[in-house]
Amino acid sequence: MKSIRLHQVSGINQIHQRLCSTKLIYSEYGDPLKVLKKEPDEIQEPKENQVLVQMLAAPVNPADINTIQGKYPSKPPLPAVPGNEGVAQVVKLGSGVSNITIGDHVVPLTNNLGTWRTHLILPQENLLKIPKTLGIVEAATLTVNPCTAYRMLRDFADLKPGDTVIQNGANSACGQNVIQICRSWGLKTVNIVRNRPDIDKLKEFLTSLGASFVLTEEELRTTDIFKTDKIERPRLALNCVGGKSALEIMRYLQNGSPLVTYGGMSREPVTVPTSALIFKDLQICGFWMTRWTKENAGIKAESTTVRVASEPAADQTTPLAVETTVAPMDETTVVQMDETTVVQMDETTVVQMDETTVVQMDETTVVEMDETTVV
Repeated sequence: MKSIRLHQVSGINQIHQRLCSTKLIYSEYGDPLKVLKKEPDEIQEPKENQVLVQMLAAPVNPADINTIQGKYPSKPPLPAVPGNEGVAQVVKLGSGVSNITIGDHVVPLTNNLGTWRTHLILPQENLLKIPKTLGIVEAATLTVNPCTAYRMLRDFADLKPGDTVIQNGANSACGQNVIQICRSWGLKTVNIVRNRPDIDKLKEFLTSLGASFVLTEEELRTTDIFKTDKIERPRLALNCVGGKSALEIMRYLQNGSPLVTYGGMSREPVTVPTSALIFKDLQICGFWMTRWTKENAGIKAESTTVRVASEPAADQTTPLAVETTVAPMDETTVVQMDETTVVQMDETTVVQMDETTVVQMDETTVVEMDETTVV
């Protein structure tokens, strides 16, 4: 993708001379193209134990769009600034702040903070300091998709090295994290994606991340990899699509294994055959990272860590990091609305708002602001 240079913000002095920032805001639920507005926002001084940060990047997940539409269970009070996660740089500290210094990179730890803005003030306890060596895109998407992948692999089945995990939507951000974590843990993966003109390129990319097998939905219906013992039947299935795709990955599960649904991109219901419940005793579960976070707030973190930085693990030749794939660009729609231009290309969305650019690739979108370059 061609790099895009965004507007210049040279430093803290310039920020406070300007005395305002920019934010996206909506006062009613509806189509994001119609209800989102860009507004100036005055920068306040951080109070005791507060931190003023400058957002570097903020992703747009499907849940963010559903929240703006009013279709998501988590609804912030209106008017609201969208955005649940992102990465920021510390520009000013309130009194009493410790272990954080100006210039540090941080990520927010609570939901519905409204990260689609250039600047934000947060309590110190709502921020996690991260290494600057972690890439901007990887850092911006750290708190949702990698955590979702980790918890689903950890919480629903007692997986051992050599076991198999099957998933649909494998080229999504979460799917790519699943592949890389499984590779790190010695697990095998069968990864289902939709067919497309450049399918060989996508298969090659997912294989480079550590995928054992990559199949299209059509190939899954006729595959013999399980019958010929090329790979064991899965002990865990992860579903973010629903409909027929969920049914197909369910068919190959070992008896007593769970199907975990964490998304429904097809907007079709998950239909479970009676025989799968009676004779195979399949476990049908759901996972929502927001609920898990609320239920486990204050619980001591596990000692197990997953390497997500740019440095490869000892047994790997490629980094364990969030990657991005480009979906096929078929139908194109351009909408001009005041100072906002929206270009819709199949599943790829690019939103240009003066000095802010949103780049969406497949199911993940990254909002780049200030001096950050999108590559």
